[in-house]
Amino acid sequence: MGDVVGDSKVDFGALAVLHKWPSLANQRQPDREPYRLIEGTLDDCISAFMQKPATTRHLYEIRTVAQPPLVTEILSPEHVLELSRLREFL
Repeated sequence: MGDVVGDSKVDFGALAVLHKWPSLANQRQPDREPYRLIEGTLDDCISAFMQKPATTRHLYEIRTVAQPPLVTEILSPEHVLELSRLREFL
């Protein structure tokens, strides 16, 4: 991602929604739909995600408008962690 980061701009003010998957024994229930927790900016949703315990972050995802090449429509927990680390550089 080194070259991509230097040339990319991410709009952290873009509208986004933090979703949580229903879970049982700390595992996602794939037969259920995730529900909305927070609607706000991408920055708001990343901050709220980072406040969740690390052991439960796999139950969350952020949905936003795609901003290629770094931001997809659905951000996995790993993707959110990476954006959080890169936030000050983008």
